[in-house]
Amino acid sequence: MALPAAAQESLAGRIKHTDPSKYHLGHSHASAGDIACERLLRSSDMTTNLYFIDRCQIMPGGGVGHHFHNHCEEMFVIFDGEAQFTINGRTSLLKGPAGAPCRMGHSHAIYNPTNKPVQFMNINVSAVKGKYDAFNLGDARVGVPLDPIPVFMTMQLNKTVFQPPLGGHRRPSPPNEVEDDPHNLLRPVEGYLGGQGTVQYRRCLHPEVFLTNWSYVDHLFLPPGTSEGRHLHTGVEEVYYVMHGNGEVQVNEETAAIRNGDVVPVLLDQVHAFRNNGSEGLELMIIGIATQKWVLDTQEVK
Repeated sequence: MALPAAAQESLAGRIKHTDPSKYHLGHSHASAGDIACERLLRSSDMTTNLYFIDRCQIMPGGGVGHHFHNHCEEMFVIFDGEAQFTINGRTSLLKGPAGAPCRMGHSHAIYNPTNKPVQFMNINVSAVKGKYDAFNLGDARVGVPLDPIPVFMTMQLNKTVFQPPLGGHRRPSPPNEVEDDPHNLLRPVEGYLGGQGTVQYRRCLHPEVFLTNWSYVDHLFLPPGTSEGRHLHTGVEEVYYVMHGNGEVQVNEETAAIRNGDVVPVLLDQVHAFRNNGSEGLELMIIGIATQKWVLDTQEVK
């Protein structure tokens, strides 16, 4: 498999930085109001089927209009505030940080009903490398009835940590095991992937959620002085997004600083590790995309 052209750049060059001064204002899929976005990653940046990652602000009264993708899966994520998410014509208000994945062939939209901008990310993975499609419904989803409880899949990114029941301790689930806790909370993990200290981890979305080779979304919180150990994946590429804090990343023999809003692509067979060398928590969202469905592998590297 040929490496993307971006793989020839230095690690520091491959890391993309969120920069609101580069946002472009516009409408999306016949939305009612504006959304301002910057494309951080493109299909050419990965060998697997990531199509794009956009980092945006949804302006008050703005959003993404109701539409379908029949060759792509998409997920909207908000990092603050609240927004109205629509999947298949049913709408609920979600409070950030949260997201809602949408499978291929299902309609989706988002709308900001508040008077403040909402920090937003759009992640798109295609069924066929480099192929994109969209069918607009011409519906901005303004003033629609709301379901008090969503009737679609959602993902929470809050920092609530699971507390084991009194009188016993439940071992944290390993990264590839389906979580049996219905609240899917962060769990403390000592020496995560051979790293230092106790971190907090959860798998927010599992391979069962997706029809494409999009495999998972993980949430990892590294307190100061802790790390995720050196490891690699032969069948999965990952994108790390820094939700909060700063630290450093190592990919193969290169090391670079990372900060809030950075996106770090990790290609197949690249040894990588993350360390919090700052004074506050380093919070990461991790997107895993496999070479083929159900391929999941993690190899620790000494």
